[in-house]
Amino acid sequence: MNSRVLGSGLLALTLIGAASARFGGELRTERIDFGAVAHAARPFYEATLTPASAASVKEFRIPIRDAKLEIASGVTYNGWSFGGTVPGPVIRVREGDLVRILLVNEASMPHSIDFHAARIPMNKAFRTIVPHDSLSFEFVARDPGAYLVHCGTPPVLLHLMQGMYLPIIVDPRHGWPGKADKEFVIVQSEFYVQGGDSALPGQPNWTQALGRQASYVVFNGRAFQYQEHPLEVAVGDRVRLFVVNAGPSFSSGFHVVGAVFDKVYPDGEPGHALAHVQTWGIPAGGGAVFETVFDKDGSGEGVYAFVTHSFADAAKGAVGLIRVGAPPQVAAMAQ
Repeated sequence: MNSRVLGSGLLALTLIGAASARFGGELRTERIDFGAVAHAARPFYEATLTPASAASVKEFRIPIRDAKLEIASGVTYNGWSFGGTVPGPVIRVREGDLVRILLVNEASMPHSIDFHAARIPMNKAFRTIVPHDSLSFEFVARDPGAYLVHCGTPPVLLHLMQGMYLPIIVDPRHGWPGKADKEFVIVQSEFYVQGGDSALPGQPNWTQALGRQASYVVFNGRAFQYQEHPLEVAVGDRVRLFVVNAGPSFSSGFHVVGAVFDKVYPDGEPGHALAHVQTWGIPAGGGAVFETVFDKDGSGEGVYAFVTHSFADAAKGAVGLIRVGAPPQVAAMAQ
């Protein structure tokens, strides 16, 4: 199936039911099963986003699965996942929505889930469940922004480096100021790998992880994938990028070569926007929202790299391209 048709995390999932509920008034309920339809991850992880639905109650079934991953060209890895992909599918809700989670452990060992966007006791919602067990909880999305969701089972470093993370976007109640023509999600993360470049999948390298010696630093789960498959936008488009840093250990200095961010939202408060920003740092476990416009008389038609400006990390895979319009050729950024 064409991955553009599958679309973003929410497009790639099927709306499998709707009902009415009473939660401060008549509300619509949206139910999405991350195990029902595979997220578009081949030949690349689909980064394009669509708006959150109008449903005020959003229910998500999230299966935990062991997964064989391709983390770089020709490099496979035995990882763990939410929904079968790394990162897992995007959760997108609105400020004030009631979010209901059903976590199902279909993997071979105990796991959990930790929502950075949730105000809820960790012992109630984020406890570890064993294989074949499940856990349900709910919270109101009170804080807009771009947030990390990850496994919190000890050692957390291991579960994160194995691929157990996904983004949740909470849109402000009245939306982000102004209209964006295209929206994308970018999740930065690290892999620490022993082997993987032969017929046998790679295994986690705990010593390298403790020493912060990453084998790969990637966007959306695979090194350099957006060089071969650039993000596509039109001349004049305002582009909004939701960037989440899953770590587990490195910060991200997010930057687009040849462009300046008109707005950066370091948190989810629309009134806190920064203007004319070249690079913005996102700590491990953090997120931010970026906007830039590819005006005809400004940046215009051409090819633009997006990177972490920590170039030792960019050289390990955290480089992608944005293709604006129809330039004569796509130039790869030197690694």
